[in-house]
Amino acid sequence: MPTLSIAALSTLAADALLHAGAGRAMADDTARALVAADARGLASHGLARVPQYCAHLRLGRVDGAAVPRLRQARPAAILVDAGGGLAFPACRMAVDAAVAAARDCGAAFAGVADSHHFGAAALHLEPVAQAGMVGLAFGNSPAAMPAWGGRRALFGTNPVAAVFPRRAAPALIVDLSLSEVARGKLMVAARAGRSIPPGWALDRDGNPTTDPQAGLDGMMLPAGGVKGAMLALVVELLCCALTGAAFGFEADSFFRDEGNRPRIGQAFMVVDPGALAGDDVFAERLETLVGAMLADPDVRLPGARRAELAARAAARGIDVDAALLDQLQALARA
Repeated sequence: MPTLSIAALSTLAADALLHAGAGRAMADDTARALVAADARGLASHGLARVPQYCAHLRLGRVDGAAVPRLRQARPAAILVDAGGGLAFPACRMAVDAAVAAARDCGAAFAGVADSHHFGAAALHLEPVAQAGMVGLAFGNSPAAMPAWGGRRALFGTNPVAAVFPRRAAPALIVDLSLSEVARGKLMVAARAGRSIPPGWALDRDGNPTTDPQAGLDGMMLPAGGVKGAMLALVVELLCCALTGAAFGFEADSFFRDEGNRPRIGQAFMVVDPGALAGDDVFAERLETLVGAMLADPDVRLPGARRAELAARAAARGIDVDAALLDQLQALARA
């Protein structure tokens, strides 16, 4: 399996997106985020998405010329219009604005509308942790799960992420999909010709399946049953009702080249610990809990493995599937 540096892969991915019609800033922001996901072992949200994004750009599901626009009606309530472009520039604008607003107001909410797939949710929160603040990220996605008791896909897999900064150690990072697994894992399994475990997905007729393509054409199962379905509903409302974005059932699947512009939404919440109990109290309370967790030798802190993989990737590069690399190189030359 070929190994390339982060810089080389970022350039390759950006070139592929540029050739498909993305503007320079959109291509660079997107490539940087996808490579960062691969560096952390999140292949389902990494370079494997480049061919999909390129197809959406070429077929008009994404506006490559879009420039995100900031709308801020009140100091701590921010709305960014992604303009039908790839999500990453708009999400970066929203998070930066929310961090600045939280410094002034103690907390801020930033929504993004008319957007696209936003990749690994937790990566958007890195600037929040660097600012010493607590962050939450939410994103809806095209319908892939039924409402509890329903028989048709209605909610997206709707990821949720959180970051809690630490003073002398990497931040605690939680990132999860509200389906049993992220839908991108089915995409990776389908490309590799592998089956998936029972309990991940249903086919289009609502029958359990171990065929990843049948799962992509059908529905994902919610994590935790009814509880996961209810949390998916909460994310739909946070990301769409508050921002004017499209609900999951109004957006065509990302896993098809043709379809409508998804126009989905994202939401970010940022809290300055200094505005509440104070930075020192927050740090002490956080470390007290971490210490209690690590008293059990089998506990691994959330985000620790991803940080280790990222450090390794920075030092030695990222292994890339040869077939995917050939595809990226062809797209970069197109």
